Amino acid sequence: MLVGHGCIVLTPRRDARDRRTADNLRSAGSLPADQVNPAAVAAMAEVGIDIAHERPKALTSQAVVDSDVVITMGCGDACPFYPGKRYEDWVLDDPADQGLDAVRVIRDEIRTRVEALLADLGIDRAGG
Repeated sequence: MLVGHGCIVLTPRRDARDRRTADNLRSAGSLPADQVNPAAVAAMAEVGIDIAHERPKALTSQAVVDSDVVITMGCGDACPFYPGKRYEDWVLDDPADQGLDAVRVIRDEIRTRVEALLADLGIDRAGG
């Protein structure tokens, strides 16, 4: 889950059968918190994703340069912008300081939007 002006960057690769796969979805923030929201850790664990040992990461210019798609979530001018990159701004509630029930809704909405984006780009989900 994203913490502090979140951003997802997508860097697909081609697999052995020349299919684009989304093996490199990263999340970062322009103002990352000191730790991952415990409700986000619990919500992600519910769907089999262990982020308990992750730390919030700052969005770097290099991550944007290396990406095909940049999804911003409320960072405005704080996120690096590079002409020629595909940007989408997703308006979502910030999971910071929210309980598990609210974070579940945000998690599920992000999943739905990422899956739709991958389908739009013709990218197979990694491992699936």
